[in-house]
Amino acid sequence: MIKIVIAEDQQMLCGALKALLNLEDDLQVIGQAGNGEEALAKIVALKPDVCLLDIEMPVLTGLDVAEEIKSHNTACKVIILTTFARPGYFERAVKVGVNGYLLKDGPSDDLAVSIRQIMKGKDQFAPELVFGSLRDGNPLTNREQEVLRLVAAGKTIKEISKQLYLSTGTLRNYMSEIINKLEANNRITAIAIAEEKGWI
Repeated sequence: MIKIVIAEDQQMLCGALKALLNLEDDLQVIGQAGNGEEALAKIVALKPDVCLLDIEMPVLTGLDVAEEIKSHNTACKVIILTTFARPGYFERAVKVGVNGYLLKDGPSDDLAVSIRQIMKGKDQFAPELVFGSLRDGNPLTNREQEVLRLVAAGKTIKEISKQLYLSTGTLRNYMSEIINKLEANNRITAIAIAEEKGWI
């Protein structure tokens, strides 16, 4: 029997997933969570074979939970479920080492098949997510992402300069490089583009 924990903040969807997966003879949902923190606690306590994580949840995102699970080398396989075909999310998921990255609107039979394949050691990624990622690679360096994240959080150049130990001149250069790379008109547009793509 493959034991599963589902983490999904939309209760109706969570219930539907549980009902559908429990119809399969070899699958059993042993726990449900409505946010990332709760998901992590359930995964640690219940030790499932597989966890299905919604990518955007309160407290901790699905990717945050995946990072935490993978850093502890647990045997639990991780499947990210998403409605967002954002290349930045996919890149991060691959870096973390998730076992599956699937679209929520796929057929439920496909999900059951994917879970079985993953348990056999075969990673499962929705093709449209892979192609989107290959087409839209993140042009920003890690440092540029960090700078843009802080700007998006409302920090001033002076505050960022202090936090990252960079001169204000260097930060301005980073910002103009970011705006250039994202083909944006200003920092607000740059933030919007990077957030839309899941790059920050």
